[in-house]
Amino acid sequence: MDRVVPQAVPLGQMEVFQALQRLHMTVFSQSVSPCGKFLAAGNNYGQIAIFSLSAALSSEAKEESKKPVVTFQAHDGPVYSMVSTDRQLVSAGDGEVKAWLWAEILKKGSKELWRCQPPYRTSLEVPEINSLLLVPKENSLILAGGDCQLHTMDLETGAFTRALRGHTDYIHCLALRERSPEVLSGGEDGAVRLWDLRTAKEVQTIEVYKHEVRPCPSPILLALPQLLCIRNSLLPPSRSAPGPTTGAGSDAWQPTQTGWDPCLSGQVCGGGPALTLWHLRSSTPTTIFPMRAPQKHVTFYQDLILSAGQGPCVNQWQLSGELKAQVPGSSPGLLSLSLNQQPAAPECKVLTAAGNSCRVDVFTNLGYRAFSLSF
Repeated sequence: MDRVVPQAVPLGQMEVFQALQRLHMTVFSQSVSPCGKFLAAGNNYGQIAIFSLSAALSSEAKEESKKPVVTFQAHDGPVYSMVSTDRQLVSAGDGEVKAWLWAEILKKGSKELWRCQPPYRTSLEVPEINSLLLVPKENSLILAGGDCQLHTMDLETGAFTRALRGHTDYIHCLALRERSPEVLSGGEDGAVRLWDLRTAKEVQTIEVYKHEVRPCPSPILLALPQLLCIRNSLLPPSRSAPGPTTGAGSDAWQPTQTGWDPCLSGQVCGGGPALTLWHLRSSTPTTIFPMRAPQKHVTFYQDLILSAGQGPCVNQWQLSGELKAQVPGSSPGLLSLSLNQQPAAPECKVLTAAGNSCRVDVFTNLGYRAFSLSF
């Protein structure tokens, strides 16, 4: 739906127009400020709204505290992805990336700091940019989307330094292996690809669709979280083959130690045949989660996996595949989860979920939705 505002509209008609906009709104992306006290949300009209989490969570919060402190037009089309550096808010839309200074963004009328467009094959090509990923050690930004490539941008100079080619269809998600200069990408070609940033080469491919466990018309990978592995979690031979995992059989491979190992050997994929936990080193599925609805976003939280997608619920999974809880939200479908774990603002430690509505649900703990922010 194009965001077309008439030049001169009577007040009553403008209210109707804005109400229709909210009715058809989709919130694609979220990003928490470096201080942890603000949340940016981007919608299908190209708008970015900044919410004050500290005000909304205050004991003296009012309904007005749940509205944006500022809303501005960031892109002509949808805001598909956002990330925050220690100073900037970076957003991506159709074919370009823009940035604003967080220190200035709360000032109404704040202008963009910079904008860049990847080197596409033709000037007529304007593919959507579905995913942004920061690589702090390189001070670089990786972006990927409709042109099937991963583009690396130097945040200091704004120059694009390399393009990683291998996917044959849209790329939807990126994840960084922090202990090694490697990035994973997932796309509509049904593959997860591992890239070495030192050599700019693909070093591993997992063709998820070849491990199909139920009929699926479209092996699309729509979620790839930050990757973690369980200490001493190599599976015994009886559990190495792919297949449905039940709660009754989960005791066969519980972690022998609490916590996560920084060697990063596990991953979660969603949107293909099923939401699945993989052992990255051996390229084998270890847990297949019994969820038929496509999952659009997945993330690890402590000893749980959180997923969301088709339907209003945030799903909480045990690593064994057991569904621990489903917490309903206010949107009919969810596209984005954000965990605010900024140490500078422990009082704002929340989970936020957004999707097919003008609302962003706020969970102060994983058991229930506390309230909703609204455009």
